[in-house]
Amino acid sequence: MGKKTRNRASTADAGDNPRRPCPCGSGKRYKACHGAGDDVIVIRPFEGLAAEPDLVAMREFLPSATAALPVRSGGSVTLASVLPGASAAIVRDNGEVLLGMQVQTRSGDLSADLAGALAWARSAEPGSSLPVVGAGRHTGERLQDVLEPGTPLEPTVHADFAWWLPSESPDPEAQAMLERANSVIMPTEAVTADGVRGAYWVDTGSKAHVRWVRTEDETTLMAALARLSGQGGLELGEGSRYAGSFRAHGLLVPVWDVDREMHSSEWAVPAAEFAKRLDEAVAGLEATPLTESEHRARDVLAGKQITLR
Repeated sequence: MGKKTRNRASTADAGDNPRRPCPCGSGKRYKACHGAGDDVIVIRPFEGLAAEPDLVAMREFLPSATAALPVRSGGSVTLASVLPGASAAIVRDNGEVLLGMQVQTRSGDLSADLAGALAWARSAEPGSSLPVVGAGRHTGERLQDVLEPGTPLEPTVHADFAWWLPSESPDPEAQAMLERANSVIMPTEAVTADGVRGAYWVDTGSKAHVRWVRTEDETTLMAALARLSGQGGLELGEGSRYAGSFRAHGLLVPVWDVDREMHSSEWAVPAAEFAKRLDEAVAGLEATPLTESEHRARDVLAGKQITLR
């Protein structure tokens, strides 16, 4: 991808091939995403935050979720997977601030976008909304500057978008909007256990999956997964199959197909056991490099890139 730092890249580096994937990780072609400018793209925008795995999940695949945002200045700020109209921010009539993760447009730095939306909301009138946010709203701060870095998110995953409307008797237009949004939700629940964070079960209608946002360096993670594959420990448990992985905002997200007949909570213990196996595999890599067969297994796993749907 050309010249870059640990988690930043210039869109100019992709300019010689506008049909290539945009380095921001959106999955779109560079020309259709950040190809119109020369923005700096932050590959891993939430690096350094304990909330990173859940921020990535809320941005990429949680359909309806909210979480209290641990801002240093205090005050009530709610982060949402998506707001009505895919707005960047809303200030409700009671002064409550909501920030949206899945927005209409964005710059090359999601972290700066969110900090900019928060700055707008703090001075906005109650009842107002910010449709879009981008580099023009940047204040020089990033999410890392305004959040408690060691505090994780505790997302609440909702079955619908009823939380969009503070009134129990919405007007017909708002009710219709709510019904349209609810009709496309895929049932999703967090997989909660000791040592497990950023893992979510989802039923797509034809299959069920567990998607797990991991914070390890990709090279290290792929090597550890290859080792587990050789040991027969790559699956979450009976009724699961490792399907592949996808990249999201500088992190790798492994995905397993799982038995749709099993409740999401039944994957908590297998996920915790997998987390222990993975930690052991990561810890052992420095002392024992990959064998030739494990290198081959890693290459096979690296080729299993999947697309969300």
